[in-house]
Amino acid sequence: MVATHVCTELMGQHLAWLSRDVGPHRHAVLVLDQAGWHKSNELKVPENITLLFLPPYSPELNPVERLWLWMREHLLSNRRYDDEEALKEAGCAAFNSLTEQTVKSVCRTAWTMPEN
Repeated sequence: MVATHVCTELMGQHLAWLSRDVGPHRHAVLVLDQAGWHKSNELKVPENITLLFLPPYSPELNPVERLWLWMREHLLSNRRYDDEEALKEAGCAAFNSLTEQTVKSVCRTAWTMPEN
């Protein structure tokens, strides 16, 4: 999903897509920050998804925050984009260039690693 903004409606669409991919015989737990569109009373959460919220104001616990920072620093900053479409294309290209190894390396935190 590529969007120019975030809102409860788009979050609901994302959850619907995720629910479809999870399927009726599995259950997903989605770890989220406490953004307003994640916690809205109007958000429809499918039955096969549970939302687990991180404590407020704790970006250090959210591995994806590390990934967004890495992408900005390495793939998206110090560039000029001619228009909104060029920015969207650059964002998609940056996201699509990520490898499994990069995501694991950037997002690795002590609390996400299995104990040996």
